[in-house]
Amino acid sequence: MIARCQVDYAGRLTAHLPMATRLLLVKSDGSVSVHSDDRAYKPLNWMSPPCWLIEDGKLWIVENKQGEKLVISIEEIYHDHAQELGAEPGLQKDGVEAHLQELLAEHIKTLGDGYTLVRREFPTAIGPVDIMARDSEGGSVAVEIKRRGEIDGVEQLTRYLELLNRDPLLAPVQGVFAAQLIKPQARTLAEDRGIRCLTLDYDALRGIESDEFRLF
Repeated sequence: MIARCQVDYAGRLTAHLPMATRLLLVKSDGSVSVHSDDRAYKPLNWMSPPCWLIEDGKLWIVENKQGEKLVISIEEIYHDHAQELGAEPGLQKDGVEAHLQELLAEHIKTLGDGYTLVRREFPTAIGPVDIMARDSEGGSVAVEIKRRGEIDGVEQLTRYLELLNRDPLLAPVQGVFAAQLIKPQARTLAEDRGIRCLTLDYDALRGIESDEFRLF
């Protein structure tokens, strides 16, 4: 929907978006996001599933199980359209990136002594985390792997961490941003958000002897 609206969020903090023309997306998983005509893919505000949308005329109230609310007051609707997208085949990673994930999972101690693999492609409501691991103290660690580490990758991992940390069986979840090359701006953003950066040496990982079938 494209509409002139104002948006108010109440939860761990409060936020207000004054009246303006915006894009409102409601997905089949229940998520609701509010977009402007900039910021690329990143919404101005959103509510991740599980959440519930109540429509009362031109007033939308989105609430999650923590009691956080996103209240959207619509003044005028310019366009309203619903479309089923069907099954998502998933992102096809390029060969190097997919192989990096495979190699890092096989040699998980590259992350640090005592690390163990939970699984690759750990499922979440907003897409799979490349690798979920546990550190030497048993803490959960989510790893996002890129060939080139840019700001978009840090934002992607940030969204995963926000969602994963809502799960009491996983929280607290730490983040590791791993790439062959990490741009300075991406590194600065990651470290500011408490995300550890790890530069991967593809050739060195390929040269590590696999211990998958080692007897001694």
